[in-house]
Amino acid sequence: MTIASTPSPSAHVATWSTAELATLAAIAETFVRGAATRRANLAAAALELAADPEQVAQLRMVLRLLERPIVNRVLGAGFSRFRDLSPAARERYLLTWSTSRLAQRRSAYQALRKLLCFLAYADPGDPGAPNPHWARMGYRPDVAPLTSQPTPIRPLAIAPGGVGTAAGSAITLDADVVIAGSGAGAGVIARELAAAGRAVIVLEAGPFVPEPEMPTHELAAFDRLYLDHGLTSTWDGSISILAGAGVGGGTTINWMTCIAAPPEIRAEWARDHGLAGFEGSEGDADYAAIKGELGVTPAPTLPAKDAALTVGARALGIEAAPTERNAAACTSCGSCPFGCRAGTKRSGLQAHLADATLHGARIVADARVDRILLEGDRVAGVEATIGWAAGEQPASARQLTVHARQVVIAAGALRSPAVLVRSGLGHPAIGHHLRLHPVPLVAGRFNEPIEMWSGVMQAARSTEYGSGERGRNGYVIESAPGHPGLIALAFSWEGADAHAAMMDRIGTFAPLIAITRDGGEGRVGLSRSGSVRVDYRLDPTGVATLRHALVRMARILRAAGARELVAMGTPPAWHGPQAFGPGGEERAFGAFEQRLASFDFRPNRGTIFSAHQMGTVRMGSNPRIHPCDPAGRVRSGTSDRVVGGLYVADASLFPTAIGANPMLTVMALARRVARTVVSEG
Repeated sequence: MTIASTPSPSAHVATWSTAELATLAAIAETFVRGAATRRANLAAAALELAADPEQVAQLRMVLRLLERPIVNRVLGAGFSRFRDLSPAARERYLLTWSTSRLAQRRSAYQALRKLLCFLAYADPGDPGAPNPHWARMGYRPDVAPLTSQPTPIRPLAIAPGGVGTAAGSAITLDADVVIAGSGAGAGVIARELAAAGRAVIVLEAGPFVPEPEMPTHELAAFDRLYLDHGLTSTWDGSISILAGAGVGGGTTINWMTCIAAPPEIRAEWARDHGLAGFEGSEGDADYAAIKGELGVTPAPTLPAKDAALTVGARALGIEAAPTERNAAACTSCGSCPFGCRAGTKRSGLQAHLADATLHGARIVADARVDRILLEGDRVAGVEATIGWAAGEQPASARQLTVHARQVVIAAGALRSPAVLVRSGLGHPAIGHHLRLHPVPLVAGRFNEPIEMWSGVMQAARSTEYGSGERGRNGYVIESAPGHPGLIALAFSWEGADAHAAMMDRIGTFAPLIAITRDGGEGRVGLSRSGSVRVDYRLDPTGVATLRHALVRMARILRAAGARELVAMGTPPAWHGPQAFGPGGEERAFGAFEQRLASFDFRPNRGTIFSAHQMGTVRMGSNPRIHPCDPAGRVRSGTSDRVVGGLYVADASLFPTAIGANPMLTVMALARRVARTVVSEG
């Protein structure tokens, strides 16, 4: 049985040769059997739409090289084209690439594996021909009922001759303040400024998706609501990055975990970075206000995946508790990463952006801010491109100019520095000091059903190891949900049959993740094509933190009764089940712990994810290392002189990583910046 018939050819793959697509289909079939041609077309279209042209060109070159017998002979696969190899030989070939000493081979392997395995399980199929993997793994998506009180947001319909002043295809709007971005920080600052009577325009590069139109399956959600259609990663592919890209930003698709920055982090920011007041009553008041506006409350229930964390922690005497979340009367449908059709998630659509709209703020979707307009030493507005996110051709895109005396950049830590650089802002630290909260993954297999995709998405956490110690940083352990595509991407691949067998019994796996405070850092820059490039490297402290977390998560799952454990990597590390003699399991688990304590986290070996990006336009008192001052004003250089009317209000501001989910802290800092913007308006 195949998933569905082959999709119609897309303009996005018109430049791919028949041979390239055939090789891509052969690789797809090697990873996951069935519907290979369909997946090859979907993968090529996704790459052309969202990946950097240089990386796409490299992958296409790899596909061509795989069909050269002389190349394969040199690489040890025999004098044959890849497509002519037997299925077993193809698997052996790909697995040699996965552990190759050459970083480029590992990068190519991971890029292809992640994308093609994701598509195999995320693709719902066609009407009447659903994805057969879903039935085998017991996946039954629970579609939430539609809200009776949808968001009041109605974005401006921008068109020549419509809203604004049009001259040809160029459109002009006027405001007191223009905000680039609509995520956690942007929503808060838009609300505060609009409530203060300011004329506010919010420009969001992604689409507006109201609750009745929220996706009901994973593939559509990644395509419509995630940055780069879900393909964002570090340049070498070693860290998969999840970020929101639509009105509401990450608040629309996150798992709603609400944790404030640990007290020691707040104290460090005040002491070492000059954020006076953030560690005391001022910061307390900002956090309290945000939690009240979001209706933060503990998870109402603990699904099986979350109970595994609390039961195992309790058995070991480790702190664990229900997660506090920004949800009211949650339906527990499990579709948080698709957007909340029920409207119970207090995302920007229901909270801050909605309030800003009611106070008169205007929102423009599908509007990518390209650069800031400067007149002398202060801002005059921004230039943006509209009509690109919906898949229009460049010829159809139009220029939008918003004139404003104040500009707030809140496009996220991966996009805000790019806007500043394209605008000619020259502080040397812009784009540097990127923090990602590297996340390792351990899963336990239980005798009873878990169904990690069901119920409250993330209902339990442990802060036992939140404080660092000699040689490692702090981290928070959290339960981890997953739908089929993300599971197939995240779980290790050791051959088509082994992967299929694991996915068929995935309904009994409970995964845990650790939100680790970074050891090491990265940078955000522009590639030769002008797209955003993310580079990142762990340092020894970061590696030690990841390894420490693997051991503790494995202990928790074992104490909860898991009969089998796996730490994700290439290759993964497994424990059990075996027929142990007296004391045998204890010795075997000790050996497993030792393996985790030395787990290989070099690029594209240990599996790492990131859903939190921070620190690329840091705020602080030292003008040499902080592009923003402690009030969020953007400095014009390495002195205390600032660009008049220019501010940042997102996770870019973080002086360091915090080792916990950042949404509340982003919002608390945005309140801090909002006070500055209001006072200077």
